[in-house]
Amino acid sequence: MNRNQAFDYQACPNLPHMLFNRAEIYKNRNFLWRKTESGWHATTWAQAVDQVKKLSSALRALGLGPGDRVLLVSENRPEWLIADFAIMSAGLITVPGYTTNTAEDHAYLLENSGAKAVIVSNATLAEKIFAGAAKVPYGNGKLIVVLMDDPGNKGFPGHTWAEALDIGAKNPIDFDSLLRAIGRQDTACIIYTSGTGGNPKGVMLSHGALLHNARGAYDLLLTLGLQREVFLSFLPLSHAYEHSAGMIFPTSIGAEIYYVESADKLSSYLTEVRPTIMTAVPRLYEMLYGKITASMKRAGKLQSWMFNKAIAYGKRRYLNPDSFSGFEKLIDKILDILVRRKARAKFGGRLKAMVSGGAPLNYDIGLFFTALGLNILQGYGQTETAPIVSCNSPLNNDIATVGRPVTATEVKIAQDGEILVRGELTMKGYWNNPDATAQVLRYIDPETGESDGVGGAAGARAGNQQPWVHTGDIGEIDAEGRIRITDRKKDIIVLSGGDTLSPQRIEGFLNVEPEIAQSAVFGDKQSYVVALIVPDKEFFRRLPPDQVQSAINAAVERASKKLSITERVRRFAIVSDGFTIENGMLTPSMKIRRHKIKQNYANDITKLYG
Repeated sequence: MNRNQAFDYQACPNLPHMLFNRAEIYKNRNFLWRKTESGWHATTWAQAVDQVKKLSSALRALGLGPGDRVLLVSENRPEWLIADFAIMSAGLITVPGYTTNTAEDHAYLLENSGAKAVIVSNATLAEKIFAGAAKVPYGNGKLIVVLMDDPGNKGFPGHTWAEALDIGAKNPIDFDSLLRAIGRQDTACIIYTSGTGGNPKGVMLSHGALLHNARGAYDLLLTLGLQREVFLSFLPLSHAYEHSAGMIFPTSIGAEIYYVESADKLSSYLTEVRPTIMTAVPRLYEMLYGKITASMKRAGKLQSWMFNKAIAYGKRRYLNPDSFSGFEKLIDKILDILVRRKARAKFGGRLKAMVSGGAPLNYDIGLFFTALGLNILQGYGQTETAPIVSCNSPLNNDIATVGRPVTATEVKIAQDGEILVRGELTMKGYWNNPDATAQVLRYIDPETGESDGVGGAAGARAGNQQPWVHTGDIGEIDAEGRIRITDRKKDIIVLSGGDTLSPQRIEGFLNVEPEIAQSAVFGDKQSYVVALIVPDKEFFRRLPPDQVQSAINAAVERASKKLSITERVRRFAIVSDGFTIENGMLTPSMKIRRHKIKQNYANDITKLYG
C-alpha cells in the first residue's frame, strides 16, 4: 500500500464513508470472492458499492428510518459485507445473528433489539427466523425480510436480493447528505455476546469504535509491508472478532477477502487462496496442531526425526537465539528448506502473520507454530471493546503475552488485578440494559481508587473523561508494556482449601494432548479438580475401544506434569458426544459454555466426587 492509498482513520466520519473512499481508489479491482462448483468468482469494489447503494436505498424505501435495527443472519459470503454496509449507509443499525441460532434465539434477538427487518441468506434459515418472529409481539406480519438466495418455486413472504436491488435502483438515496448525518459516535451495530454465562447482551458499538480498531490493526501490521493483502474469512462474521479483524480492517486497506462458509474445508482453501494474513481463534490452531502432529506420527522414521528436529531447533531459536554454533546454524537452515518450508506451504506459503484472539492461546501451541517459522501473534479483546485491545507486534513478539495495547488505547490494572480499558474503542453500553452497563462501564475514583457507575462519586470527580471497561479478566503489565492474562475474574475455581485456579489454563494443557479433543474442568468449592474429557476420534479410530480409558488416563497424567499439584486433574469422565454449537455447549466462537456443560453433565460431575 503506497502513501497515496493509505487511509486516514482519524478523519473518517463513519464506516460507509470508508468503504466509498476505498472503492473510489480500487474501482475495478477484485474485492470479495465466493466459491462455487465452477471455481472462485469475484465481486469488484465498484460492483460491491453499487449493490450497497441499491440495497441501502431499498431499506429506506421499504419504510425503515434512522436508528432502526436490522437483523443480519448469513454464512460468510460477499452479501454479508454488502448488507452490513448497506444497513449502515441508510443510517440504520446492524444486529448480526448466528446461523446456528434456534428459533428461540432469534425470538430473543428480535424482541430485545426491536429489529424491524431481517436480511437472511436462505429459506432454511428464514424459516427459523419466522418461527422466532411468531413469538414476539409484532409477529411475522410487520417484519421486512430480504432473502439473499433465490427461493425457487417456494413461496416466500419477503423480497429476494434481486427484487430489493431493483427497488433501490428505482428509489435512490442522496448518499452525500445522508452520510454527512452519520457521526463517529453513532451506533453502527449491536453485537450480542456469545452467551457463555446466560442470555446474551447487546453491545452497542459506534462507527468510531470500529474505526479505532481498524487503525490499531493497521499500525500494528504496517511493519509487515502491507500491500495487496489477501484474507480468508471463515470465523462467523456475526462475532466481533471476525467483524472487525476479518471485515472492517481488510476493507480499510483495500484487501481481497475470500469467504469460506464452513471451516471444515479450511485446509484445502488455505492452499487454494494462499492468504497473506489469517485471523482465527485458539481452538482452530489446536486442531491444526493436532492434525500436523498426528500426520508426523504416521510418517516414516526419517521424516518424523527431521520434523521433530526442526521443531526443537525452531523453539531453541525463539527462546535462545545466541546458543547456536556455526554448524548448528547450517543444520537449522537445511531444516528450514527441507521441513519448515513444506509445512508453511500447507498454509499457502505466503502468510505474513497468523493472529490468534477470542480466547487464551496455549503457550506450547504458539511455540510450536513459531518453531515452524509461522508468525503467530496473540492478541486480546472482547466484544465490549470492538473487540481488539492489544496484540503482539511482528517486531517484538512474546507469545506468552497478548502484546501491547493498540494505538490510542489506555489499559490499566485495577487494585484487585482486573484489566481496565479506555478509549474510543469502548462500547456505548448494553442495549436496553442500564444495570448491566453500569457494572462494566465504570469510573475510577482518583482519590480512593474505587470504581462505580455513571452518577456515582467517581464519575463526578472524573468530569468529562470516559469510563473504563471492566473486562472481568485478571492480568499484569510487564516492563515492555505487554499485557499478560493470568485469570478470568468470573471464571475461576476456588477450591475448598482456598486455592484459586484458572480452568482455562488447565484445559489448555489437556487439549494439547493428541488423545484429547476437548475438555471442561470443574472443582469450585471442592477439594480437588475434575474434568470431562472428549476423546479425539481420529486418534482412537486406530485403537481398540478397550484402550480408550487407559490412553486418556496417560494423556491426563502427561498434562498434569506441567501443572501445579492443586491444578492437577484427580478424576475424569469420558464424554463421547462432545461439546458443539448445535447442542448449546460451545459458542459460535468455539469457547465452551461451562454453565451449560455443568448443567447437562451434573450427574457425571457429582459421581467424580463420590
